[in-house]
Amino acid sequence: MLKRHSTFFETLVLFFDWIALSCSWILAYYLRFYLPFIPVSKGVPSFLTYLSFLTIMLPLWYIVFKAFGLYRPRRISSRFAEVIDIAKGTSIAILFFLSLTFFVRKYEFSRLTFLYFWVICVITLTIERILFRELLRFIRKKGYNLRYALIVGTGNLALDVTDRLHNHPELGIKIRGFLSDNKTQIGNELKGFKVLDTCSNIRSIVMNQKIDMVLITIPLSAHERLKRILDDIGDETVSIMLIPDLIELATLRGGIGEFEGMPIISLRDTPLYGWNLVIKRVTDVVLSIAILLAVSPLMLVISVLVKVSSKGPVFYSQERMGMDGNIFSMLKFRTMETQAEKDTGPVWATKGDSRKTPIGAFLRKTSMDELPQFFNVLKGDMSIVGPRPEREFFIQQFRNKIPKYMLRHKMKAGITGWAQISGWRGNTSLEKRIEYDLYYIENWSLRFDIEIMWLTIWRGLVNKHAY
Repeated sequence: MLKRHSTFFETLVLFFDWIALSCSWILAYYLRFYLPFIPVSKGVPSFLTYLSFLTIMLPLWYIVFKAFGLYRPRRISSRFAEVIDIAKGTSIAILFFLSLTFFVRKYEFSRLTFLYFWVICVITLTIERILFRELLRFIRKKGYNLRYALIVGTGNLALDVTDRLHNHPELGIKIRGFLSDNKTQIGNELKGFKVLDTCSNIRSIVMNQKIDMVLITIPLSAHERLKRILDDIGDETVSIMLIPDLIELATLRGGIGEFEGMPIISLRDTPLYGWNLVIKRVTDVVLSIAILLAVSPLMLVISVLVKVSSKGPVFYSQERMGMDGNIFSMLKFRTMETQAEKDTGPVWATKGDSRKTPIGAFLRKTSMDELPQFFNVLKGDMSIVGPRPEREFFIQQFRNKIPKYMLRHKMKAGITGWAQISGWRGNTSLEKRIEYDLYYIENWSLRFDIEIMWLTIWRGLVNKHAY
């Protein structure tokens, strides 16, 4: 039921978004070509040609907006954050769309039309979202289309469900109270709702309180009582949902799916599948090409400096472990003397390391030695954002000391990452680094990637722990 409510909410918002986008695109066309602000020198292009591009724009906006979380239920009070996300999502979608039009040589598109469209689109979508959520709030306040829920259980999972329902009033689910196995809890308040009775009296509570939905949150150890509870309310016309307390066992994007009618509970998975994989890969390729073109003169200068300052090749290739434990060759500008580990074996660089070349210390301090890794991104071995890859020699040591260390390989390795821009780089706590890497994987989104890229520019390039 919760899933159906969420899906209905997403579909309804998507429908209104597409209306707003279509109107914005048409209005931008008419503002550009039928108002005397800026003369049209090459004639007015066909309206049908511009209109036909809605078939590309509408699904594109859906993909980008979904990546920004604009189709998940949100708190009604977080309007400003939603407006910011609308502006960011619209900007990203327009950039992608402009990139697509570059390959359509048959038509010439007015860049001014896109500027008008961007401004109108942000304003229109913002107004549409505000009006929609105000309408939703008004309907809920009037008591229409509400569903009343009974929570079976009083443990941490039951309290967590209560908080989540409270945080999403747009779902229209009102909690009547709790049922407990402990008679001494009857009458107590939890999260502002009373413990109404024991589980043995669930049938009478469902009938007397006009319950529409029963949320069962009993722990794994008590699941033998589930059949008795279901027998008691088996012929009642209520929706029944079991919320298993597997949260403590689930890591990295756990969720529930279905295979041939059989529910499958996933305790561990990667966020990179379906459209998420496409979005991240397209972003990596487009940005890597742009960055490599922009810094190519700088890379040429660095190549010359590396070559003339010490003997050996310009680039240094080192085996690292990437996604799913696959080994790949990571490129860097060479910053150390050749055969630097001949006598010591694999060791981490330290402050004042004598093995560094004259230019090497500067390159490592400013992270310029990492620039060739954008070629690794284009090849598909790495992503711009992700957990930093490590050598297999060190990984064999770390995985035995740090719980869940290998889970960081459920995401493609990155040039920069959440741990690095948060200060956990170089000779710092490995435990904290893993904690931040797993947080990134668990909470991945395109928006999160863009935030990390932006913060990398300001505080991730130069680091006191980069030796």
